[in-house]
Amino acid sequence: MTVGQVQKWVVSVLAVTTIAHMSAGLVIAALFVDEPRPGARIGLLVIAGLFGVIGVVAARAIHEKNPLSPWLILGFLPTLIGTYLAFWR
Repeated sequence: MTVGQVQKWVVSVLAVTTIAHMSAGLVIAALFVDEPRPGARIGLLVIAGLFGVIGVVAARAIHEKNPLSPWLILGFLPTLIGTYLAFWR
């Protein structure tokens, strides 16, 4: 690998992990929202999913790939996990 390729991988891994931590933090915040406010819980889970999608788009943009791809579905993984934990466990 060239130095440029390694730099792209390092930057994309840092970007995705940073954004994933933000998304996971929003899911955790949604789990601790008071019961009388279910709309706030849903809103936080949707925002977590949007941050997940932003992470996937950022990684694809760093590697100069088309951001619109089936990989975007992976960005909604925090929302799916958070929805399961918040409503069905």
